[in-house]
Amino acid sequence: MSVKAMMAMILQNQLALRGVHSLKASDYDQIVELLIEQLRELELSLAVREITDKPRE
Repeated sequence: MSVKAMMAMILQNQLALRGVHSLKASDYDQIVELLIEQLRELELSLAVREITDKPRE
């Protein structure tokens, strides 16, 4: 099982515990894909900030 599939299953289980039962499997996959994309963008943004904030010698 892929990491994305495991994340989608965890998301589905957690939302079901909170009463959300109306989403399709493809919805969970899309949500996980968006989360991963946003995390990548955040990681790149933080890396750029780290590089640009370093004092130059």
